[in-house]
Amino acid sequence: MGLVGRLKRCAALMQRRLDETFAPFGISGGEFDVLATLRRSGPPYSLAPTALFSALMVTSGTMTHRLQRLEASGWVERVPNEADARSLLVQLTPKGRAMIDRAVEAHVDNERRILADLKPAELAALDAQLARLLATLESSRR
Repeated sequence: MGLVGRLKRCAALMQRRLDETFAPFGISGGEFDVLATLRRSGPPYSLAPTALFSALMVTSGTMTHRLQRLEASGWVERVPNEADARSLLVQLTPKGRAMIDRAVEAHVDNERRILADLKPAELAALDAQLARLLATLESSRR
């Protein structure tokens, strides 16, 4: 019980620190994930909505809500899909790309601060053990 409790507490504290980093940019963690996924997709920084919600493992309803907010903020826009005239793509706007580039930089700096007290060998061991736990949880049918 202690291990699971510590993992849950770490996750809650980590989320709080991440949210504090995203707040100055006016985005939530989920919105950061959408923008970062579009940014990682490379030029022209666009993906189909289904590709986005599949990559982020959220429901289509959750994705719709996030996209509406990001579109209202001017960070994404829906553009025609040249490969399929029946559908639209979600694309970063220049404003959205500039913002997510700054947010990613702040996020990476924040991650470094969060993990700064752990030695490289400790980080590597923790990462390996968490990867093993995650693989076990993901393959479990319980």
